[in-house]
Amino acid sequence: MTIIKDLSSHTPMMQQYLGLKSEHPDILLFYRMGDFYELFYDDAKRAAALLDISLTKRGQSAGTPIPMAGVPYHAVEGYLARLVQLGESVAICEQIGDPATSKGPVERKVVRIVTPGTVTDEALLNERQDNLLCAISQLRGQYGLAQLDLSSGRFLLNQVDNIDDLTALLQRLNPAELLYPEDFADSYLVEKRKGARRRPVWEFELATAKRLLCQQFATKDLLSFGVDEAPVALMAAGCVMQYVKDTQRAALPHIRAVALERSQDNIVLDAATRRNLELTQNLAGNYEHTLAAVLDRSQTAMGSRQLKRWIHAPLRNQAQVNARLDAVTELNTEYEQLQPLLKQIGDIERVIARLALRSARPRDFARLRQALQQLPVLAPQLSPLSSALLQQISQAAQPLPQLCTLLEQAIVETPPVLIRDGGVIASSYNAELDQWRALATGATDYLEQLEQRERERTGIASLKVGFNRIHGYYIETGRSADTKVPPEYVRRQTLKNNERYIIPELKEYEDKVLGSQSKALALEKQLYEQLFELTAPFLAPLQQLAQALAELDVLCTFSERADSLNYCRPQLSSQTGIVLQQARHPVVEQVLTEPFIANPLHLHQQRRMLMITGPNMGGKSTYMRQTALIVLMAYIGCFVPADSAQIGPIDRIFTRIGASDDLASGRSTFMVEMTETATILHHATEHSLVLMDEIGRGTSTYDGLSLAWACADYLATKIKALTLFATHYFELTELAEQLPGLANVHLDAVEHGDSIVFMHHVQDGAASKSFGLQVAQLAGVPKAVIKQARHKLSELEQHGGTASVKTASTAIQPQLSLLETEHPVVEQLRDINPDDLTARQALELLYQLKQQL
Repeated sequence: MTIIKDLSSHTPMMQQYLGLKSEHPDILLFYRMGDFYELFYDDAKRAAALLDISLTKRGQSAGTPIPMAGVPYHAVEGYLARLVQLGESVAICEQIGDPATSKGPVERKVVRIVTPGTVTDEALLNERQDNLLCAISQLRGQYGLAQLDLSSGRFLLNQVDNIDDLTALLQRLNPAELLYPEDFADSYLVEKRKGARRRPVWEFELATAKRLLCQQFATKDLLSFGVDEAPVALMAAGCVMQYVKDTQRAALPHIRAVALERSQDNIVLDAATRRNLELTQNLAGNYEHTLAAVLDRSQTAMGSRQLKRWIHAPLRNQAQVNARLDAVTELNTEYEQLQPLLKQIGDIERVIARLALRSARPRDFARLRQALQQLPVLAPQLSPLSSALLQQISQAAQPLPQLCTLLEQAIVETPPVLIRDGGVIASSYNAELDQWRALATGATDYLEQLEQRERERTGIASLKVGFNRIHGYYIETGRSADTKVPPEYVRRQTLKNNERYIIPELKEYEDKVLGSQSKALALEKQLYEQLFELTAPFLAPLQQLAQALAELDVLCTFSERADSLNYCRPQLSSQTGIVLQQARHPVVEQVLTEPFIANPLHLHQQRRMLMITGPNMGGKSTYMRQTALIVLMAYIGCFVPADSAQIGPIDRIFTRIGASDDLASGRSTFMVEMTETATILHHATEHSLVLMDEIGRGTSTYDGLSLAWACADYLATKIKALTLFATHYFELTELAEQLPGLANVHLDAVEHGDSIVFMHHVQDGAASKSFGLQVAQLAGVPKAVIKQARHKLSELEQHGGTASVKTASTAIQPQLSLLETEHPVVEQLRDINPDDLTARQALELLYQLKQQL
């Protein structure tokens, strides 16, 4: 928007508006005028397009018409929700002055700024997803990320050494809003991201960040939080704190700590792996048919959010995982009693945040009261449980009788949505409020007595006393009674068949009643604000309670899933390997109408790689993915779909599955495939689980075979990772005879003439053929094409058109530059000490090395 600097030619109202707009030039300004929030000039045009509302004009200012659009104040949340979902931010400008005493426009100011990453209103949030504000920073090749969930107060830092890990973090967190410095070098990460905001470089200064955080936590330094070792992440944290202070314009007492997430604490999942495994979002971008959709039977929204956090951050520490598994095991007989109580508790995590921000509504207090009323019932059920994790939860879930009593006394049983019209504070909570209310509500008895007395005095049988909001109290008579109306009756309103009057006594009572209602409402609002002060000391135990109950909800969910879906408890081992008996895919088995075919898997120290062959649609990818999902489920503390499972240490899970391009970044399908492959080969270790599907299919046969051969060899001999390697290059099956630790398995199929039946059973040994033509026929490829393909296949087989394994292996070296291999000359040079050579020897050696090259 073009900011108008000379305001003197504008009306006073527009001068006020333009002055406020100049302070927020890049976001929409909702300017309160009576019962509407109005937008003017460019904001009006933009809002009209975004919200599909009418664009009108409001007179003239500085000689030109003023474009205007507006939304009703009582429906503003719906419009804010739509804008936030579009990644927009809105400054809310309210009247703070008194219209009765104002000379000129009523004083207004921006009271808060609603942004996608800082919303806490219930109507603006997806209750089962975290809503994160993130900031990223970079310094000398390192990247920092700060993540804040303002709706819970959770504040975490991450520091990584490369852009790939930062990309994976952003994909995992999927922030609603992302802040980045103006000089951020890797702009492609942020420039097209919805909710990305460029911020001044000074907001990322380390000294400023430390000062802001120490102020927030009221500490001298940050040593107790263990974040000093992550200075680049602290820079991002400073920007986050500055941003929430600017937007909320209120204290943030629920942000009580900051913690550092260390990559060595969790199994690392890169961006491609999260996408391929469809953890919380399927390949089409939807939630259905994901691991989270199958597992999530949480009774509370905060439990659902906790589950998704666990899914995206499996633990590496086996002791911590076993603590969760112990809890799930013990809850097997208890979850049915606990889940109904958890459902009654609801999403108190976000209620607590709104309490801290003083934006909680009456029904938030009622929800918190209902949750606290469940604790005396919940605590006795938790206290007998013996597992360490459940004992910790039990200690955090103790009743809070003082707070519960306060809310029971202060808030009515079923409060209205807003405090605006009163009726929120319960009777007997405040004596003065009860007196004003009694005066206001006592009008009924008085009016009945007045009506009866006036009927008798005037002799008008149809006389009645009434009230409406416009004219106040009145005495109503029929037209036929005009002759009986006493002279002291003053006409107030004439209707078609009736006349309405007022008398001094009724007018005096009206003034007293309406004054008492106003005073009762003002006092009620004051008492409501005091509730925030009275609940403030309970914020810390309430946050601990919410965290504990969210974890309990997830553990109960795991126990219910294990019971309902026939999952087994995985055994975690210190020995390298994965041994599964009758394993199943947790998502696919829920989608299929027919029974899922379970299969075993054996990987151990002497059998680290499986070369998987078999027909397309035979189940290779499903077999590979189910292995990765079972490992992930085990390390989040969940039982797994198998008859038994023994799993050793895992530090990373990698997947290279499927074909996709990234044309927006100029990367072809094959380039994406090779980029993901390179990431695996650079970062995998002997404790990594690697899934490689159809490497080399995006290029020519010899190039592809050579690449696949070299990658398999490198994974098996150099990295020694636990690897599932699916391929249609049957030449690779001969690697099992040449490389230790590599074995062939295949998904079987049965031919019936020209058709094929997929058995989906995993068998030892290599497949006999790929059945590609049969699958093409199933897909509906015309018979003429299939017939010609069979003829060509026969020709190729007769003339040796398929490269032999020896040809492929000898072709690797000249074709493949992806993998670095050391030349013998380099080895020889490494062993030479130049100081031991004479000049003649050195010259002879130089000729020898040149000859070898």
